[in-house]
Amino acid sequence: MLDDKKALYAALLARDARFDGRFFVGVSSTGVYCRPICRVKAPKFENCAFFATAAEAEQAGYRPCLRCRPELAPGSSPMDASSSLARAAALSIEENCGDGESLEAVAARFGCTARHLRRVFEAEYRVSPVRWRLTCRLLLAKSLLADTALPIVDIAAASGFGSLRRFNDAFKKYYKMNPSAMRRSAPKESQTDGVITISLGYRPPYLWDEILRFFAARAIPSVETVRDGTYMRTARFKGCGTDGADICGWFSVSHNQAKNALDVTLCETLLPVLPRLLSRVRAMFDLYCEPSEIYAALSRMNDIRPVLCRLGTRVPGCFDVFEMAARAVLGQQITVRAASALAGRIAAAFGAPVETGVEGLTRVFPTAAAMLSLEGGAERRLGELGVISARAAAIRALAESFVNHEINFGLCPSPEEEIKKLLEIRGVGSWTACYIAMRAMSWTDAFLETDAGIKKALAGYTPKELLKMSEEWKPWRSYATVNIWNSLYKED
Repeated sequence: MLDDKKALYAALLARDARFDGRFFVGVSSTGVYCRPICRVKAPKFENCAFFATAAEAEQAGYRPCLRCRPELAPGSSPMDASSSLARAAALSIEENCGDGESLEAVAARFGCTARHLRRVFEAEYRVSPVRWRLTCRLLLAKSLLADTALPIVDIAAASGFGSLRRFNDAFKKYYKMNPSAMRRSAPKESQTDGVITISLGYRPPYLWDEILRFFAARAIPSVETVRDGTYMRTARFKGCGTDGADICGWFSVSHNQAKNALDVTLCETLLPVLPRLLSRVRAMFDLYCEPSEIYAALSRMNDIRPVLCRLGTRVPGCFDVFEMAARAVLGQQITVRAASALAGRIAAAFGAPVETGVEGLTRVFPTAAAMLSLEGGAERRLGELGVISARAAAIRALAESFVNHEINFGLCPSPEEEIKKLLEIRGVGSWTACYIAMRAMSWTDAFLETDAGIKKALAGYTPKELLKMSEEWKPWRSYATVNIWNSLYKED
């Protein structure tokens, strides 16, 4: 894409939101780099340098624009990278940028050497993994400086800098200013309500009502809820406290359509795990999606029925993978509402209580380890709540896979391989395995031809015919699946 500089400059002049986050432009006359939607006067073509990522622009010596704020730009789709390993590693580094995790540890998680990961990463992004992590930290800090009144020392810690001195030195070196200089547009009042709000950008359009309806229908009582157009839930990060304790709290997500962003509001107790929380929210609400590209590939679905495919559809991810996987097993051959009720019983019986001050948010779903440590055995205790024995056994087996790290339930280079492992669990069939991959692994190519909703929406086709039909929708069959589900509500 970067080879056609005239086309990129035309997108810059048009302030085309479809390219937001797909490239950045450095301006030699100012030393600043911008998003293609920046509202300042367009620079001359000869003064422009184009970069695929913010990290590459910063490595070239440019500092972020204070007007368009590159830290708010949406990220790249996992399908954009020619190397799925590089993309998975980039998202992992972004999620864990607040930790001091070594490159060796990152590489080990993906089953390769640090040398190989560095080579693949630099070939894909033209920056080193270490430089990528530093940019993630700096841009997160810049967002906190601009949008919150948190003390600078707290921002330094939340962004992953080991000390205030390192934080200040990094800002002076790369941004040519002190962190306090970026607080000109920040709120002047002090934080008194114990919450902060951060914006996460996306590429428009975004069918917010549809994804919110999906989460509302599957909300687990006491763990999550949807009210007044806002998604809210409890959150727990295992062993992330300074003493190894769990960090618990709550957050909410609302739509800021005017800014093409989602506003994430969280309690201050979650500040130490902010990068992890934001990474999960991005995946949960599919903020890496490029809607125009996907719609172009799937628009032929409308030949089957008008408006079957809609521009701006997102694939719902998940916040807690074990919670979602258990919920998927509970939902086998029963209604969505009944499965949510069962999950709510499990949370009430075995989930830890959490103080949120938010009505309806009182519990976190039990972890896989907690499920395995239930007195009397997980299967018997789940059976007491009305879970049939086959599903209780499958949930126990899933918990063992989590605890033993036998399956990569996150974004991974080869989701098809992880699906094969899931299918080895008794009680986990093709529908459940593909559903988990779609929501937990950000797999874009899941298609659930045996799903009751798919068969209802496309009545008259056999599952075999549906599967054959879906071949034309690769590699975006997860989006095709969600479009078909959404069409059921449109008919209502």
